[in-house]
Amino acid sequence: MTAIHRLGTAALRLLPPETAHQASLKALKAGLVPAVHHPDDPVLATELAGLKLSNPVGLAAGYDKNAEVPDCLLGLGFGFVECGAVTPRPQPGNPKPRVFRLTEDRAVINRMGFNNEGLEAFAARLEARRGQAGVVGVNLGANKDSEDRAADYVTSLKRLAGLASFFTINISSPNTPGLRALQSRAALDDLLSRVMTAKGTEPVFLKVAPDLTEADVADIAGAVVAHGLDGLIVSNTTIERPESLTSAGKGEAGGLSGRPLFERSTALLKDFRAAIGPSVPLIGVGGVEDANTAYAKIRAGASVIQLYSALVYHGPGLVTRIKRGLTERLKADGFGSVSEAVGVG
Repeated sequence: MTAIHRLGTAALRLLPPETAHQASLKALKAGLVPAVHHPDDPVLATELAGLKLSNPVGLAAGYDKNAEVPDCLLGLGFGFVECGAVTPRPQPGNPKPRVFRLTEDRAVINRMGFNNEGLEAFAARLEARRGQAGVVGVNLGANKDSEDRAADYVTSLKRLAGLASFFTINISSPNTPGLRALQSRAALDDLLSRVMTAKGTEPVFLKVAPDLTEADVADIAGAVVAHGLDGLIVSNTTIERPESLTSAGKGEAGGLSGRPLFERSTALLKDFRAAIGPSVPLIGVGGVEDANTAYAKIRAGASVIQLYSALVYHGPGLVTRIKRGLTERLKADGFGSVSEAVGVG
């Protein structure tokens, strides 16, 4: 199985990034990617905002934008999968090319711009899988030309109520002009007040950018606690360009993800854990590419982790390798569960 995953990943990297993305979705739909059948070690079992997970390794939003293959993705061994981002109305996103591999840096730059088929197509697919097992969440975005972006989140939240395990309010994509302004305290208070009034029984998380000041962290942490959000996802892609980047495409506009984001996003995770206290679960994202980086996120304060960019370079077999390595590290350090290791430093 691992050999098939390796060969498939190598073949996809011969294609342009967005073409490879579409080809991988087609391969999953066609059943060409072998599923993982062995059960997770009990030490990996954990909870996130009341959701029971067999392991803490999740797929971040951005891969399955239109909820086409959530169950196939769960079959690869993920503990949970986040689909989207979805916007109320379909939109094409930004002009192509808009995804760039920074191979030498094990990174990706994207400026997709919330391209998706819209809320109704998304809802229809989730309705078709109603009753299926597995934790499948939805990342909610706002249309680029929306006059009331907060209303977009409320519209999607209401339409998809009962069809997903959790919802993420994504106000941190750098590829929709002005979206990150919703992270300011006044705008955030208005948004979260409307969202939390509209929410159903499913947990609601907030996804933030890594490019935040100390004051931003304090404001966001205060808003999350004040409005009773169920969790915080730290973090989205960065608009910063570390001097360490060496790949030819490093100057492309868009959000940078992958290995270069690890240190910044993990430091921010620690900042939020200190600012927000132990009561609000944090989801650690950014530069997770092996068991060591996954474990570091957990020890920094993440209840669970998510990855995406690393799959471009390591393929779907990475999920199993991370889980195996996490199991070894937890047991070696004397932890009986993932939750015991959260935030231990």
